[in-house]
Amino acid sequence: MTKKIQVEYRVYDGQDALSRAAAEHFVKKVRSAVEARGVARIAISGGGSPKPVFALLADPRQPYRDVMPWDRLRIFWVDERCVPPDSPDSNYGNARDLLLSKVPLAPEHIVRIEGELDPEEGAARYEAAIRAHFRLEGAEIPIFDAIQLGMGDNAHTASLFPHTEALHETIRIAVANDVPEAKQGHRITLTSPVINAGREVFFLIQGADKAEPLKEVLLGAWDPETLPAQLIQPQGGRLLFLLDRAVARLLPAPNGQGTGHMEIAR
Repeated sequence: MTKKIQVEYRVYDGQDALSRAAAEHFVKKVRSAVEARGVARIAISGGGSPKPVFALLADPRQPYRDVMPWDRLRIFWVDERCVPPDSPDSNYGNARDLLLSKVPLAPEHIVRIEGELDPEEGAARYEAAIRAHFRLEGAEIPIFDAIQLGMGDNAHTASLFPHTEALHETIRIAVANDVPEAKQGHRITLTSPVINAGREVFFLIQGADKAEPLKEVLLGAWDPETLPAQLIQPQGGRLLFLLDRAVARLLPAPNGQGTGHMEIAR
């Protein structure tokens, strides 16, 4: 059966405008989740695009920090490199330095991936931590309130890289994925069924080098082995992209408010 995905993409002029829009969206998602369920469980990604967003959220001179219900926020990671937390390549380390160490978020509300461990052990411990936090039983999977993703210039998302085993995982919550092209060799990642179960999934992408891959992901033929970002098909049938103008240049032109819509079949 063909699945229809409603795609919305919002296009911004430059990194500052994109980062501010992402910070506003982050606050909105946390506050709405707290209003609805008393707590917000958010999974964030690494890479370059979220870094200025983290800095904005932590900055007391900006309008985001003081309106965030930090005591109700629970932070998780979409994926992690297999490095110690003090490595400059650590997704957790970057978020800690730019955001977590600067805001009133209790350590027990931060559920990180232990990238310094053996990859299989790190994945198993992360899955166990998620199961305990969400109080899951049997084959249940967690439902995050929001999941923020990025995308590489090879169309990978999370640590779901082209032609790797993790693309085919349908049971586990988190797995170690052997990524030959990554300098660490292995990464730990949430699986696509977990990502697709999120109440909202949104991509934050910038840069002209990703324009062609993004066009292929959204408008090209179905080929998730080569274009892993195509695996992201939220159960709610809606997908949001926050983009700068350079990465959006090959998509249909947005309207006057910088927003575009399309329906894709998977």
